[in-house]
Amino acid sequence: MDIRMSTSMNRPMRQVRHKQDEEKPQHNLTDKTTKQQQRQPSSLRQNATALRRSSSAPPRMGRRRRLLVEDHYRVDAETKSLLPGLPINDDENDARDLHDFFNLIALVPVVVLNIINWDWDVLIDGNKTLKQAWTGQYFPLFFATTVGYFVADLIWVIQIPTCVKSPAVIVQHHVATLIYLLIPYMHPQDTGWLMGACLIVEINTWLLIARRVFNKQGFGPWVIDLSLFSIRVKLISIFFYVTWISIRCFLYPEIWRLLWSLWYDDYKEGVIFNTKYAFALGLHTIFCCLNFKWTFDLFRSKLRAWKIGGHAKVEKGL
Repeated sequence: MDIRMSTSMNRPMRQVRHKQDEEKPQHNLTDKTTKQQQRQPSSLRQNATALRRSSSAPPRMGRRRRLLVEDHYRVDAETKSLLPGLPINDDENDARDLHDFFNLIALVPVVVLNIINWDWDVLIDGNKTLKQAWTGQYFPLFFATTVGYFVADLIWVIQIPTCVKSPAVIVQHHVATLIYLLIPYMHPQDTGWLMGACLIVEINTWLLIARRVFNKQGFGPWVIDLSLFSIRVKLISIFFYVTWISIRCFLYPEIWRLLWSLWYDDYKEGVIFNTKYAFALGLHTIFCCLNFKWTFDLFRSKLRAWKIGGHAKVEKGL
């Protein structure tokens, strides 16, 4: 009986030892793996972690390039054609509204002072040049008001970039304009007319802002309605397109032609770069290219809208 009891007691002890012997290699293997992972360089572990995250992350969708005309027009996301009406201001951007009202007020003296510096009888006469039609009677006041407006608006956009949708474009434009204004400042008698002719475009800028401010509901500008509101918006839109084409597409290239002829006269006398017209010609070339680019974007979207509208009518007729 004693032998049986001792034998039965030894069996559990042997089983426990056997289990411990089996668990030792597993613990040793785990310890070795942990030590190997710790010995690996941190860069390899980071790369492995980044690879796992990238494989599990969903693919990124490409962003559509935003057109500049979308600041002032409704554009179809698929066809990139202009839609009727104006972009609806759903976010109620107070900063942008305040900036728009500032421009509507501040641009008025700039435009008025520009107008009274011209002799309109001479200007209407087709045989006279822009330089001959420029009187410059109120040029100092006109220059100070214009510089004050551009400096104030530049600071405004830099301090509150949310007041416009394209702050970088506005800042670059204002800086280039202020540099351009150095030419009539240094040569007011010879190039004062150049400043007045170029700043006629602010009439179109005022109409562009007024079109956005006075029609936040997004109504179509060409829809005839008996209400005074629709008539006002319709007239603003008509004047906007008329001034856009006449100033940006015709007047600015004509100014470029005049600058080229003036620079060429200096060139024939042996003066190439050391002339007031060479610098003006370079800057004005940039502005002309920008105007043509914006015009192309605007009317390309218009043509797409008309084509889609035409196809829609045919389908309805069928």
